Amino acid sequence: MTSPTPPVAARRPHSFTLHGQTVEDPYAWLKDPDYPDVGDPDILAYLEAENAYFAGVMAPHQPLVDRLYEEMKARIKEDDASVPQQDGDWLYWTAFETGGQYRNWWRRPIAGGADELLLDEPALAEGHEYFRLGAFAVSNNGRLLAYAVDDDGSERFTVRVKDLGTGELLPDVIEGMLSDIVWTADDSGFLYGLANEQWRTDNARLHRLGTPVSEDVELYREADEGYRVAVSETSNREWLVIATGDHVTSEIRLLPAADPLAEPQMVSPRLVGREYDVDAHGDTLFIHTNDVDPQFRLCTARLNAPGEWRERIAPSPHFYMTGVDCFRDFFVVEGREDGLDQVELHRYDPAVAPVRLAWPEASYAAGLGDNPEWAVDTLRLGYESMVTPGTVYDYDVASGKLTTRKVQEIPSGYDAARYRTERLHIAARDGVEVPVSIVYPSGFPRDGSGWLYLYSYGAYGHAIEPGFSTGRLSLLDRGFAYAIAHIRGGDDLGQQWYLDGKLEKRANTFNDFVDVARGLIAGGWTHEGGIAIAGRSAGGELMGAVVNSDPELWGAVIADVPFVDVLNTMLDAELPLTPGEWPEWGNPIEDPAAFALIRSYSPYDNVRAQAYPPLFISGGLNDPRVTYWEPAKWAAKLRATKTDGNVLLLKTNMGAGHGGKSGRFESLREAAEEHAFVLWQMGVEG
Repeated sequence: MTSPTPPVAARRPHSFTLHGQTVEDPYAWLKDPDYPDVGDPDILAYLEAENAYFAGVMAPHQPLVDRLYEEMKARIKEDDASVPQQDGDWLYWTAFETGGQYRNWWRRPIAGGADELLLDEPALAEGHEYFRLGAFAVSNNGRLLAYAVDDDGSERFTVRVKDLGTGELLPDVIEGMLSDIVWTADDSGFLYGLANEQWRTDNARLHRLGTPVSEDVELYREADEGYRVAVSETSNREWLVIATGDHVTSEIRLLPAADPLAEPQMVSPRLVGREYDVDAHGDTLFIHTNDVDPQFRLCTARLNAPGEWRERIAPSPHFYMTGVDCFRDFFVVEGREDGLDQVELHRYDPAVAPVRLAWPEASYAAGLGDNPEWAVDTLRLGYESMVTPGTVYDYDVASGKLTTRKVQEIPSGYDAARYRTERLHIAARDGVEVPVSIVYPSGFPRDGSGWLYLYSYGAYGHAIEPGFSTGRLSLLDRGFAYAIAHIRGGDDLGQQWYLDGKLEKRANTFNDFVDVARGLIAGGWTHEGGIAIAGRSAGGELMGAVVNSDPELWGAVIADVPFVDVLNTMLDAELPLTPGEWPEWGNPIEDPAAFALIRSYSPYDNVRAQAYPPLFISGGLNDPRVTYWEPAKWAAKLRATKTDGNVLLLKTNMGAGHGGKSGRFESLREAAEEHAFVLWQMGVEG
């Protein structure tokens, strides 16, 4: 049988010079100048050729893909439903039907009565290759539903309004929305934000039902192209919140929910490097901020003097405060202590000691669930670990009792006793201890002969929590250990952990990942070449960096929608995200040092003639976050440059965006393909 021939992308001379440095980029032509419209026949032909090659190479392994898919599907309860939750006079929940890709949204009256179908996602998705429900907001009186839909993965949503009494759609339709939806107190309209031509939300608008969208009132417009505007409301629903900010700075204005056309009230003007968010209780604002410490603290202020902050909870070197939610009789502080999730309940009387909830395992993920009601005596919580399926609890505030409301059901069966989980600490090359969460089958060898799958992200202060995954079981049951490296660049150990992996300290992220891998080898968990690695988006950038620096360590690499053309993207101020990304990566347009630093690690720019491990690369044609040409250019350059015979696959979803295919089963099939690739390359096919 003849093996498929990999496509070869043409090299077309292209270069630019900046800060005295000339950069050659022979694959720049893969960026369509008409993006987001991609119609260049040469570009489409190359992407289709790569997809055909992908299909041809994977065809002999399709039985394994199918087997993995059926395993993963059998672990999903097909007619699954969420635990009903009260909001006003109704109980709300979602439910899947057997065989359904998408969920239905339901409610029933608290006083009794029939179930009502609010929104039928399967019907909305009918005929679309891609479907995603964005904002979903029921009016305060429960009579109207405003919801937003994206049907091509471009994240440009269309808003519609449904009369829940008649089931009819109102004539109000808003195109190009990119925000949440927040109803005014009288339900005569709602706040939202439009995406501009650069896919940036730089505004907050008020739409009055029954009026033309062209007459919507712009309540706020942000002048800084690097900032994004968001709308929300305080927990008591008395205040509408207009927030603007980038990755390091925030600024908030408040509007009375009963008078959205009032002059917005500034909480505190922006100070570069200071982040804050607010909630309200009576005439007091609760302000969660990093103004004096990267661990954050809690301050309060009077509504009539919102800029005069008084400390309520001081920052702690061990407790990283991630959020504060107010309720009528108490407020909840969430955070992580030494990297582990904590939930604390505080009374408004500071003389009453807070209560911290206790969790049973050494490594886990826990936090508040959906709690829309203001006056509550129970809290909805979620808990899971790498061996404990997702569990929904109700916490009785008075007694401290936890009541289990739901445990994730695995129809094909699950025995937690077959697996073990640990939290390790491995020293990076600069001596910093990096936490590692690991799960493995009982009896896993510790003599270095085992296989290991290592996942990480390491950017934007985003922590990867040690949660449960049914898909992961297909690897564990074939003898793999699965580890999460909590590397710098995320905020797993606090905001300083994030700061120590960005800008001029970006190399710490890559080094941490490599050093964790070497530490796992030294600890007998695996061996050189016995590690499969994976990362998505900025985690894909991580994959690109470590295959350049230490290719011999990896037995297989999964790079999903990888942010690998970092220098070119950060030099293109017209791209949707670029100006807002400069605080994360640096501005190479204006700063020669940032230019040199980014160029030194940008995966695409550092591909060189050496042996690379087997690579599975994915992209999305409609992806506005990591544009399709980044993985395409990277794959093309790797093919032309690498010296090995290892397989390299590029799969571009031609009708999807950053998240891959939509629908719970379609996404499972993509996971099955990736797992099959890993098992094949690691010699564990079966």
